[in-house]
Amino acid sequence: MTPFELARSHMIESQLRTNKVTDDRVLGAFASIRRELFVPEHLRPVAYIDEDLPLGGGRYLMEPMIAARLLQAAAFVRTDTVLVVGAGTGYEAALTAMLARNVFALEEDTELARYARAALVEHAIASVTVVEGPFHAGYRPRAPYEVILFGGAIAEIPAEITAQLAESGRLLAVVRPTNGVGRATLATRTGAVLARRVIFGASTPMLPGFAPKPAFEFC
Repeated sequence: MTPFELARSHMIESQLRTNKVTDDRVLGAFASIRRELFVPEHLRPVAYIDEDLPLGGGRYLMEPMIAARLLQAAAFVRTDTVLVVGAGTGYEAALTAMLARNVFALEEDTELARYARAALVEHAIASVTVVEGPFHAGYRPRAPYEVILFGGAIAEIPAEITAQLAESGRLLAVVRPTNGVGRATLATRTGAVLARRVIFGASTPMLPGFAPKPAFEFC
């Protein structure tokens, strides 16, 4: 095994299996995708550590365990169409491609979108489409989506994106209304109602543009 293959195996056994990731499909996806291709070259030696990795410009690649538990909670069906909001370098989109039919990776940073396309080509993954645009708008042309996944923490779930969720669709995000620890949340749509369930705590970095709005102060 190469050093990266050993690191990938160690990630699965020491970070995922020991933290309630039991879905063989999710574990198989993590075993298939070369995480080192989705980080800047100088970070490749530490690509598999159990931390969020900086991508530049205030962006991060989510800690593997957090991403794995979110993907597990999505309970993918192979025919699902998925939107990843804040796709970054495309790692979560690549993992999702192992579990669903079509994935749309929304990214507003042109350089990160370019990086994502290159890494996906390296993996010969054709079922992911990287689209560029503002995060808050989602991607209406291919809505509704059975699953929507956020690639970073958000202060609240935007109504514009919620409207793009299919009936019985699942939305996964780390919700951090303040600067404290976030809560990985599963939201399920039934008609006009979005039922939410907290899955676990997570200190995931915020996605740009999704930080809590400052409270008014009265002098």
